[in-house]
Amino acid sequence: MRATLLRYSTRRALANILENRLVHLIGIGTMAIAFLLFDAFLLVFFNIDYWIEEQGSSLTMSVYFKGNPDKSAVEGVTEELLQCPGVTIKEFISKSDAMRILKKRLGDKAGVLDGLEDNPLPASLEIILARGGAEELPRQLKERIERLGAVDEVHYSQEWIEKIQAAMGAVRLAGIIFGGLLFLAALFIIINTIKLTIYLRSEEVEILKLVGATNRFVKAPFLIEGSIQGFLGGLTALAILLLCYLAIITRVDLRAGFASLDIVFLSPGFALLLLLMSVLVGFLGSMISLSRFFRI
Repeated sequence: MRATLLRYSTRRALANILENRLVHLIGIGTMAIAFLLFDAFLLVFFNIDYWIEEQGSSLTMSVYFKGNPDKSAVEGVTEELLQCPGVTIKEFISKSDAMRILKKRLGDKAGVLDGLEDNPLPASLEIILARGGAEELPRQLKERIERLGAVDEVHYSQEWIEKIQAAMGAVRLAGIIFGGLLFLAALFIIINTIKLTIYLRSEEVEILKLVGATNRFVKAPFLIEGSIQGFLGGLTALAILLLCYLAIITRVDLRAGFASLDIVFLSPGFALLLLLMSVLVGFLGSMISLSRFFRI
């Protein structure tokens, strides 16, 4: 009996979508925009989190010199650094080397640097700090090295990561509020679309009830209809997001100014979860619409 009801309701829901395709296309399109904004926010959030995790796997420090340091100044800073356990000197990058590396990363855009009369890039000493030491070690080492006369400033990777992590709390809160508003918007669209289809089929519903059809029999096609609409809206949003993602990673040069920057897409499991949430939104919207016409 349940299988027969499911087959009938599914056929009826699909037939109604085709009969009122303009209404449903508008509803699906509007829902797709709402879901797309939410999915795009999640994609950006996950990539920031991914970047923090990748950068946090290694702790590096850059010591920037004043002007063009001579050999004795570099050796003095190097000796001071090696007194700290867990410090490995990676390389010294002169001002000319820094400019060459920047031009290499800019690629075809390197011509914008040709007009510079003086090299504004500082010489630097790149070092690697071993993990497992005291958490305060990078900050203490930074303060210690910045006291040296030849040193201009010191940056370490964990310093930027800590700042970004502090900001991520506010981003998460904004995401919850933003996601809640988009959820309500999608729910509102479903409610009004299903409500409109009920009005269009009000005579059919009244006839079914007069001939003894149960509420479950009458409601089932509308519930499936809302679920299908939610699924199509969610699927459209993911498809558009995937196309935008492919366009970005294939047509936009992400190397300029970065050592490396990988953009990852939502995992298949999470994409499936978003689709299920879209179906749930459609189902809930249908339930709310039907509650005005039937006793739940």
